[in-house]
Amino acid sequence: MPPDHRASAGPASAPGRWRFWATAYALLVLLAGTNLPTPLYRGYAREFGFSPLVTTLIFAAYVAVLIPSLLVAGPLSDAAGRRRVLLPAVAVAALGALVFALASGTAWLFAARVLQGLALGAASGPLTAALAELEPGGDRRRAALVSTVASVGGLGLGPVLAGALAEYAPAPRVLPFVVEIALLVPAAAAIAALPPAPPGGRWRPRRPGVPAPVRAVFATSGTASFLAFAVIGLFLTLVPAYVSTLSGSGNLLLGGAAVALMLLCSALAQLAGYGREARALELAGLSLLAAGLALLALAGGIGSLPLLLAAAVIGGIGQGLAFLGGLTAVSRAAPAGRHAEVLSGFYVVIYLGVGLPVVGVGLLALSAGLLTAVQWFAAVTAALCAVVLIVFARGGRGAVPVSEDRPRKAAAPRP
Repeated sequence: MPPDHRASAGPASAPGRWRFWATAYALLVLLAGTNLPTPLYRGYAREFGFSPLVTTLIFAAYVAVLIPSLLVAGPLSDAAGRRRVLLPAVAVAALGALVFALASGTAWLFAARVLQGLALGAASGPLTAALAELEPGGDRRRAALVSTVASVGGLGLGPVLAGALAEYAPAPRVLPFVVEIALLVPAAAAIAALPPAPPGGRWRPRRPGVPAPVRAVFATSGTASFLAFAVIGLFLTLVPAYVSTLSGSGNLLLGGAAVALMLLCSALAQLAGYGREARALELAGLSLLAAGLALLALAGGIGSLPLLLAAAVIGGIGQGLAFLGGLTAVSRAAPAGRHAEVLSGFYVVIYLGVGLPVVGVGLLALSAGLLTAVQWFAAVTAALCAVVLIVFARGGRGAVPVSEDRPRKAAAPRP
């Protein structure tokens, strides 16, 4: 029988609450660290002499290693325990930050992003599953909210922190990563305090899969979240340069702040959407995401920075609602013994959304220019959001198993 990592039922203890929020901190810090380079790519490109395409390829290398890492680490943590997977992941994340701090050429950037991809891939599914297991009341809906807010908060914190330090502090391409290493120390302490794995868990390599009862929910929610994270990928890689082109300013904090604005709106939308039905969140999110993308395309056409910021706000709200709805539906549908495996598969889908479309934008930017490439991306992705909305409307509400639709008391750990 698969090991059960869920916390014991009954009133939440202070150590139980501490572990839950400390785990959320670890997720936030890891994601912040992987997005520190966002406002720094323009400076790297000038110093090392590479094009927007190379920027997207550096990002794609991160996703390329992140996905296999997700697929291995999720099932492994279900069998061997969260700590045994997460502590090495934190160590690899610190090594990636160190390589960035020492970077003296483009190859260093690729190496650092590969290390960051390995770390986040190993940590994403297990940390998200740990939050669901450690939630003091056994409420997976609340755990999904904390997970998505911590994820998006980390995505937004990284660019703002790096942009501010790079613009106003010494050693602009070293200090952000030194700060990240320092923040990882309490994250490692939080992970070390997680409950040990119950005895008897065994991991066997197997082909990645999604249990049959989860597949319908996984397919619809995965599609919506793929599109939502394609927009995140664009903002994290090319929008800082897009902002610089529209504003005529080279201020690094401005580019990072535009990304953070989108992600802040995403996090606030998730807080506002907490408790609502998952499919309703996805439908509202896709509608707003399409509207934000239309504004993003228009902003490039008329050269309007205020319109771009409005697009970031509306698109961010849409992204947050779509992601919260998708993660809630998949988390509640996932069987307990394969929880991290299913969530890791879900993260594979969203990271494909982060990494693949933006490479196409980088290729198009070589021939058509950055503004045109971003406009085309926005128009095509908005159209795809509309198509998915139509599919959702025709397919009905889509079901999460009824037994998972309410907060559950978690089972007591095995002796």
